[in-house]
Amino acid sequence: MSIAVLLSPITVACKTVETIETANDATPSSATIPNLPKQADRPVAPNGRNYPLVPKEPRDIAALITDIEAALITPELAQQDLAALAHQQQVIYRVLSKRPQLSENVRSQIDPRWRWVFDQHIAARREFLAMHRGPASSTLPAWRIQSPASADQLLKAYRSASAATGIDWTVLAAVNLVETGMGRIDGVSVANAQGPMQFLPTTWAEPGIGNGGNIRDPWDAIHAAARYLVRRGGLKDIRNGLWGYNNSDHYGRAVLHYAALLKEEPLTYRSLHQWQIHYASSGGDLWLHEGYQQRQPIGVNDYLRQNRHSAPLKEELQP
Repeated sequence: MSIAVLLSPITVACKTVETIETANDATPSSATIPNLPKQADRPVAPNGRNYPLVPKEPRDIAALITDIEAALITPELAQQDLAALAHQQQVIYRVLSKRPQLSENVRSQIDPRWRWVFDQHIAARREFLAMHRGPASSTLPAWRIQSPASADQLLKAYRSASAATGIDWTVLAAVNLVETGMGRIDGVSVANAQGPMQFLPTTWAEPGIGNGGNIRDPWDAIHAAARYLVRRGGLKDIRNGLWGYNNSDHYGRAVLHYAALLKEEPLTYRSLHQWQIHYASSGGDLWLHEGYQQRQPIGVNDYLRQNRHSAPLKEELQP
């Protein structure tokens, strides 16, 4: 269907999803905020942030992951701290997923409480890496990167669609995450998939799927995705439904790793909602921040000449 690059309260892991909605209101933060790696004179993105750095030593990475994971599920965590910590978390797992030996060394030094969480993140990323073989792209896509709908708005849509169809809200959130970063990517795939849940217009037009809604509207698209997963057998076996969404076992396993994280700890949703768009390219794992806009594909080198903030440091951990 597409090519990926996320009611009554639902009780999950002895908590309700409602805790997510109230947690975002907390300000200022009373949580213990880890000190994130810094380096002077780093290029700054238009939003005032830097590309996150990753420590070089396994023990330092393990300590940082432990501190970040604990902070991210603190209900009192303020929004500005949440955004920075979530992006740091995302970059660490993207780097480690490409470095098996380093990843194993880090895992052995993480607080045991977080090893299962670590395993889900690394496994999900490696499933996506397995989907994409061949040389990295030398061009960046004709996308617009925008701020997504609020976490609360999207959560209401996931819940509503789940109540209407029986497809678990965590699966809908995970599909939205991996398809467009929960709506950050505004663009058309090479297969002509569109909108926040990346539907082909022909699929959207099928009876019982789009139902006359707007393919670009998050509420309409999330509900349509739930109906589509049901049609493809998702109520009997969600893996069958996900295969219909993207004909790859790697895709389905990756989605279910993220869904498992959400099911185990609902507050994980807040950090996944803050994850940024990264694009694997010949120039490295490039960060396409909100405000990126290209009407036509652009060469990586041409883009980086004016946007050094999008690239990791050359001395940063890379495979």
